[in-house]
Amino acid sequence: MSTGDGTTRRIELTLHKPWFALYAGFKPTLVIEGRGQPTQWGLGTWQVPADRPAVIGLFLFNRLWRFGRAEFAIQPQHAPALVYRAPVLPFGRGRIRLRGGSRR
Repeated sequence: MSTGDGTTRRIELTLHKPWFALYAGFKPTLVIEGRGQPTQWGLGTWQVPADRPAVIGLFLFNRLWRFGRAEFAIQPQHAPALVYRAPVLPFGRGRIRLRGGSRR
């Protein structure tokens, strides 16, 4: 991802699946500024614009339906670490927040 002047930064995104979830086989999909890309549970790094806000979204998908949707607009002044928590039930919403407990 690049901006007009090509300035980018890396963010860390930790994806947590509940230890007891009433679903199996769902894979997370990450959406950065409208572009979706499949991802894995755990820690990953992603590139976002450094000089403007970027909308980060996540949802879970299994070829039949999606759920666990959450979005966060990360600002240039935010710490570059986010945490996503998937819901326990296969129809709830997920949560994204800055690592360290700060909310949106």
